[in-house]
Amino acid sequence: MNDLDARLTPVQRFGRELARCRREKGLSQARLAERLGCSPSLIGHIETGTRRPQLDFAEGCDRVFEPPDAHRFARLCRRISESPSGPEWFLRWQEEIEPQATTLRTWDPLLVPGLLQTEAYARAVFRGHLATTEQEVEEQVRSRMRRSLILDKDEPPALWVLLDEWVLQRFIGGPQIMCEQLTHLASVATRRNVTLQLAPYDSPSTDGLMSGFAIAELANAPTTVSIESAGTGEVSAEHELVSVILGRYDTIRAEAYRPGESIEKIKEAVAQWTQRV
Repeated sequence: MNDLDARLTPVQRFGRELARCRREKGLSQARLAERLGCSPSLIGHIETGTRRPQLDFAEGCDRVFEPPDAHRFARLCRRISESPSGPEWFLRWQEEIEPQATTLRTWDPLLVPGLLQTEAYARAVFRGHLATTEQEVEEQVRSRMRRSLILDKDEPPALWVLLDEWVLQRFIGGPQIMCEQLTHLASVATRRNVTLQLAPYDSPSTDGLMSGFAIAELANAPTTVSIESAGTGEVSAEHELVSVILGRYDTIRAEAYRPGESIEKIKEAVAQWTQRV
């Protein structure tokens, strides 16, 4: 596997292989769609990694392309469904929505957002789930680090981060891990495409206490939100829900510190954790 393949999600890897085999066989998306009994637009979405293929679709690809390993597409499809990254709703966000976003807005009341976590911090978070095995922890850490690669693309999304001020003081993994995580957070916050603001711990608003959420603006699809609370979550492009979450985001941001103030507070927290190392 080359460096590019390593950066792809399982859904993107399936799409890339589908596009390669289709071109080698000299088929247009429309001709392939005829053979598979689906729409050309579905072929396009799967090739670009914006739709997850179903097993019957993958098995049809194996019949059309007859790859050397007879069940190649079915195996790639199963690898998607066996991904250890999280529940179904979150897999959709991680593999179909987040990588395609032109702008991402996030609100996190409890932890540093996953896209900005260091490997050690993420490992400490996942180890906190007592029913998780060490192998599952490492798989989840690798998946989380792969997510963060979208920030290193040639044209990364604009990232707007709202973070509760208490997150800087929450003990995750130990003082050294907190120092490294907050140093990384302050560094990322200086990137041209990233705006990070802290919501004061004494903010009178309770809008942000209900759940964490993320908002993705997409070039060729409606704005979509991901909402997570204890034990559940959902991904939706339903207009009324998106409007509610956008309003909640604006309310929290109106009371947040300015970006420069926020970075200074993060640096102050680094100094405090350093004294505890």
